[in-house]
Amino acid sequence: GQLYPEAAPEEFAALRAKMGGLLQSIASADMDLNQLEAFLTAQTKKQGGITSDQAAVLAKFWKNHRVKIHESLVNQSRWDNVLKNMNWRVDLKSQSRHIDQINTPVAIVEMELGKNGQESEFLCLEFDEAKVSQMLKKLSEIEESMTAL
Repeated sequence: GQLYPEAAPEEFAALRAKMGGLLQSIASADMDLNQLEAFLTAQTKKQGGITSDQAAVLAKFWKNHRVKIHESLVNQSRWDNVLKNMNWRVDLKSQSRHIDQINTPVAIVEMELGKNGQESEFLCLEFDEAKVSQMLKKLSEIEESMTAL
């Protein structure tokens, strides 16, 4: 009502939806200034597109808030907790139900998990030599997949 007092509510809702869609396209492509200028120029020339004043407002908004929007999208796209820290050490087992497991090396891994601004959770894992080898193999497969992409 304050921005466009002469506009009908449905007209303003349509304008807001159009601007939201354009901003979503700009943000999902994480456009740099050259891409943004080309995109907005195309939108002003398009039938039913935007005015040059609206393009200027979008450009100024994007220039001022690009980093915040990008960080917000990255944070929203995370599944859950992130790995904040990891510590490890190798110990020798001194007690076990089975005598043949005493004095065998085990890896103790402690991971700090959490989201920014929230209290962390700690996960402590114990691996024998076979489990460490299995984990390293899986991590190697992940690395190969990421390198291929």
